[in-house]
Amino acid sequence: MKSIAVQVTNYQALPDERGHFGIYGGRYVPEMLFPALEELEAAYLEAKKDPAFHKELNDLYTHYSGRPTPLYFCSNLSRQLQGAKIYVKNEGLNHTGAHKINHCLGQALLAKRMGKRRIIAETGAGQHGLASATVAAKFGFQCVIYMGEVDVARQRPNVFWMERLGAEVRPVTFGNKTLTDAVNAALKDWIENVRDTYYLLGSAVGPHPYPTIVRDFQSVVGREVRKQLQEQEGRLPDYIIACVGGGSNAMGIFYEFLNEEKVHLIGVEAGGRGIRPGEHAARFQGGRLGVVEGFKSFFLQDEDGQIMKTHSVSAGLDYAGVGPEISYLWESGRVQASYATDEEALEALQVLIRTEGIIPALESAHAVAEAIKLAPKLDRDKIIVVNLSGRGDKDIFIIAEALKDIKWQEFLKSKVNHPEHVT
Repeated sequence: MKSIAVQVTNYQALPDERGHFGIYGGRYVPEMLFPALEELEAAYLEAKKDPAFHKELNDLYTHYSGRPTPLYFCSNLSRQLQGAKIYVKNEGLNHTGAHKINHCLGQALLAKRMGKRRIIAETGAGQHGLASATVAAKFGFQCVIYMGEVDVARQRPNVFWMERLGAEVRPVTFGNKTLTDAVNAALKDWIENVRDTYYLLGSAVGPHPYPTIVRDFQSVVGREVRKQLQEQEGRLPDYIIACVGGGSNAMGIFYEFLNEEKVHLIGVEAGGRGIRPGEHAARFQGGRLGVVEGFKSFFLQDEDGQIMKTHSVSAGLDYAGVGPEISYLWESGRVQASYATDEEALEALQVLIRTEGIIPALESAHAVAEAIKLAPKLDRDKIIVVNLSGRGDKDIFIIAEALKDIKWQEFLKSKVNHPEHVT
């Protein structure tokens, strides 16, 4: 429940000098990490002012990642729903298949600038881990990826590619064995190896200055949407919808429009199997203020303040916390929070595939589900933009199982029963 009213004139002016978005954010870490975070902040502020840094990053965005990604009008889906026009910003067409490459390229350049030799990262769905392993290969960093044991099993294709890229994937076997536990394992590694290691954080979370750094590198998404929609429609969107795990893709598309108050911003969390304790990852549906993993924000907690078990069909949204800027924007009323259940996300995935021939990641399918619910309620001259944070290749095992695809299951059994075919 929202606790305070927030009066804001410039949403893009935060964080303050201590990394706070209102009461959220900050830097709550062991004392020995303060010098590393201050070193990172100084390096980032210096890089922001350096034209050579931006030139190199923009060159990588264009020639390595493949930006700008398309803003595509879903004419078939819009016609079927008989309501608002739906566009999708297809970040799945980035190199490595998701928006994660945006902040990984930026942070890899920072790590190189800071003289680091080793990068570590945490990942849930595997897209951030894959992007981290990719930039490590390109820039020559030693790379260790922490990943919950549960996520290692359900995102095996990404694990395979991370290892081929030269990264060591370390399964995390404590806690719920998902993203929250991977973050804790990565923080422990960083504390022990802070001198030569850069922690390449995977979302707009963590202690200051990480939420700002990730948001800034991701904000290229929103800048492109403004330009592309101006070219196609000659105006701003009426609604922007993005899924919310930590908040990197949401802040990436929201930030450009924070001060455009006629543009409605909707963040969609994971409703899982329903809004019951332990069955979802919708932090704004029962979460409480807390300090975890070095920052203050909303977290799903039990009565003793311990992090609760979460569930989502989407590994990337299966996270007990949410970024501090998203919490601030929700409390201020600038961002509306919604959620989609596993069932709704799977249905939305199939609808987008069959109407437009686009296979979204399960994370993104939650945002598509919200658009499908909203569009028929709006006039046909209204415009909705959905941020497709990634493509669904990585989710093939989860989706095939959830949809009970018999032919696919028989194919997998044949590979297990005849291992000579795969060796």
